[in-house]
Amino acid sequence: MSGVLVAGTTSDAGKSLVTAGICRWLARRGVRVAPFKAQNMSNNSMVCADGAEVGRAQWLQARAAGAEPEAAMNPVLLKPGSDRRSHVVALGKPFGVLEAGEYATGRGELARIAFAALAELKDRFDVVVCEGAGSPAEINLRQGDYVNMGLAQRFGLPTVVVGDIDRGGVFAAMYGTLALLDTADQELVRGWIINKFRGDESLLRPGLDRLEELTKRPVLGVLPWLDGVWIDSEDALAAAGWAGGHRSGSLRIAVVRFPRASNATDVDALAAEPGVTVSLTAEPDAIATADVVVLPGSRATVDDLRWLHDRGLADALAERAASGRPLLGICGGYQMLAREISDDVESGVGTVKGLGLLPVEVSFSADKVLGRPSGSWRGHPVSAYEIHHGRAVVTGEAEPFLDGCRSGAVWGTTWHGAFDNDGFRRAWLTEAAAQAGVAWSPATDAPGFASLRESMLDRLADAVEAHLDTGELARLIT
Repeated sequence: MSGVLVAGTTSDAGKSLVTAGICRWLARRGVRVAPFKAQNMSNNSMVCADGAEVGRAQWLQARAAGAEPEAAMNPVLLKPGSDRRSHVVALGKPFGVLEAGEYATGRGELARIAFAALAELKDRFDVVVCEGAGSPAEINLRQGDYVNMGLAQRFGLPTVVVGDIDRGGVFAAMYGTLALLDTADQELVRGWIINKFRGDESLLRPGLDRLEELTKRPVLGVLPWLDGVWIDSEDALAAAGWAGGHRSGSLRIAVVRFPRASNATDVDALAAEPGVTVSLTAEPDAIATADVVVLPGSRATVDDLRWLHDRGLADALAERAASGRPLLGICGGYQMLAREISDDVESGVGTVKGLGLLPVEVSFSADKVLGRPSGSWRGHPVSAYEIHHGRAVVTGEAEPFLDGCRSGAVWGTTWHGAFDNDGFRRAWLTEAAAQAGVAWSPATDAPGFASLRESMLDRLADAVEAHLDTGELARLIT
C-alpha cells in the first residue's frame, strides 16, 4: 500500500504533530490522504458525523488531511478508567473493558479489527499516514503488537522514527530504538526525524552525521520548535501549550486537574482568547483565587468527586458558589455539581451525594450517549458533541444553559466543544468575567478558533516542506 508509519522514540515525541503535518502537506499536493492510528489510549475523544467516537488527535489529523473523520481512522480507542482498567471503544462504539493483566494476551480481536480498518482505508485513499503509539521498542509488548512494528510488518509500511530533542538524549534514544528491534523490524525503519529543535541547526550536524553512520539510515530533517502550535492532546491532563503564568489584567481561569479527566480540550478555545489565562490546578487556594473555575469532563465521575472531597477542593468550590463567583462544570464536572448521583455502571457504588450546587439529579446507564447536538444561548448558535453514560435531569428552579442549567454563578452542561463556537465563547466569558468582577471584554480583531486551528495545520505543513527531505519522504510513501 502507499503509506508510512510515523513512530516515536517515546510518547509525546511529536508523532501526532508530524502525522498531521504530513497529512496537510500531502493534501495540499492533491493527494487523497487519510490518517490512521490502530490503537489510541486517551480520554480525549470526539464524535464523528456518523456517531462514532474517535481520539481527538485522529479527528484533527483528518481535518489536516481534508478528510471526513471516521471510526476506521482510529479503530481501537482505550479510555483509562483506573490505573488497571480501560474501557474499549472499537470502531467508534463501546466494546467492553480490558484489565491491565489481560492486555498482553487479549489483543487478538482488537488486532483483527484494526487490520481490517486499515485495509479498508487503503482501498479508498491514495495514501494512509499511520501513527504509532508509545515507542516501537516496547519489546515487552512486541508479540501480538498491532500498533507499531506489528502493523508495519503486516502492511509492509516504511517507518520513520521521530525523536524529541527538547527533552534531551535524542541520539541515544534513536540508536537504542533501532538496536532493540529484531532484524525484520529493523529493515522497515527507513529514517529519522528530529523534532522540537531550538537554535542553530549547524550545531547538530556532527550528531546527525554520526547517527546516519551508525544506523545506515538518513536523517530526513530537523523540525524546529513551533510556538503556538498544538494538537488536540491524547493526554487528558496535558495542557495544549496554554498553561502559562498570570498576565496583569487577564481573566484567570483555573481548570481542576482530575485524576481521570476527559476531554480537557474543551478549554483550549478559552485559552486562545486574548487576555485569558488558563491553568491546571489541584489546590484549594487556586480555586479560591481564580476568576473562573472549570470542572472538566471525567472518565470516573464518582471517583473524581471523592478526590475533590479528599483534597479539600469540594469545600473551596462550595465557598465560590456561595460568594457568587463563576464555576462551570462540563459533562462529568457538571454531574459532580448535582444534588445526587446514582451510578451502578461506571463506579458501581450506587447512589451518592453530589456537590449540591445545581438542582440536578444524575443517573448512569450502560448505554452511552454519543451525539452532535446544536442549540443557541443568548442568540449565539452553538454546535457541540456529547459522550457520556450519566444522564443529568434538572429537578429544580434554574435558568436553562445549553442542555444543562445555571443557578447564580454555577453553570453546567454535558456538551463538549461548545467553546469552539466563537460568538458563544466570547459572550459566556464576558458574562462570567462580570460575575467575577473582572473588566474583561473580547478583542474585536481576535481570530476565530477554527481559523487558528487551520493556521496551525498550515504551519505544520509549511515546516514539513521547509525542513524535511520531502523528496525522500515522498519516495518512501509511494
